[in-house]
Amino acid sequence: MAVCPSDGFVDRSTDLLHTYLEEQGEIILNCPQAAPLGFEIPCLGVIDGDLWLALIHAAKEKNVVIHTGKCAECPDKKACALSVKTFKAIHESWPDHPPIVIQVSPDQPGEAATPGTGSPSRAALPQKEPAEKRGWRKKGWEKLETILPGLTADEAYPIPRTRQLLVKRMQAYPQDKMPIPALQVGNICTSCGVCAAICPQAALTKRENGDELTLIYEPYKCVRCQRCVTICNPKALEFVPKQLSHRHYTGKILLHKGSPKHCTRCGKLVFDNSEPPMCVACASSSGDSIFNA
Repeated sequence: MAVCPSDGFVDRSTDLLHTYLEEQGEIILNCPQAAPLGFEIPCLGVIDGDLWLALIHAAKEKNVVIHTGKCAECPDKKACALSVKTFKAIHESWPDHPPIVIQVSPDQPGEAATPGTGSPSRAALPQKEPAEKRGWRKKGWEKLETILPGLTADEAYPIPRTRQLLVKRMQAYPQDKMPIPALQVGNICTSCGVCAAICPQAALTKRENGDELTLIYEPYKCVRCQRCVTICNPKALEFVPKQLSHRHYTGKILLHKGSPKHCTRCGKLVFDNSEPPMCVACASSSGDSIFNA
């Protein structure tokens, strides 16, 4: 699931980060555990899939460098590991992407930069306050827990703010395609439409025309909460990287078209690929049913 790295998940407004990424001729980021050589982000974990894609695409026209510290000493190392895993997945599906530099630069107070590198000495940079023991994600969840009682089960998730930055880049290069995780429907789909009914984002909608059901998918709205994947009884849904342009990412995609299956006895909707099609009630009362074994 994509998580918005703001509104309680980080202490610093991501507006500053977005402004920096859009206006600077060179992008240099560093985590709190790294030497302060650029714009400090709360943790590498705030770089979700959308922001990784935006950073990689920005490398087409400017240098992008990310300095990290010693992950073993970071209170947010699990979040960092998840972000790195996301980057590796993008790299595998986009091997010829514009290159970015990820460099391990541990924060060592009092140590000057290597001569000739052009980097300012540690003493010439603003001194950071000692890092707190609690990481940004832990503090974010503590804040989130205070507002959870006010949320309803079917309330929509916020669209990640990092996605706005990604869409801006895609809009500037409408012909470029990026590997974005998107829904894919397998041949075992029973066309029941439950996945569309449970989607809190209205990213997956269904249209019914007689005995035919059509699923429409809008990638931009999807936060990959996995509800549709979990609820699908035949396990026909999965997220796979797809090469999407700005038009496809912000538009509507015909995901599936088929006819729902109905029980041969009572006519109720069937949610699996059993043959002959039978609902759970009729199948359990059948003499040769597995329920009576």
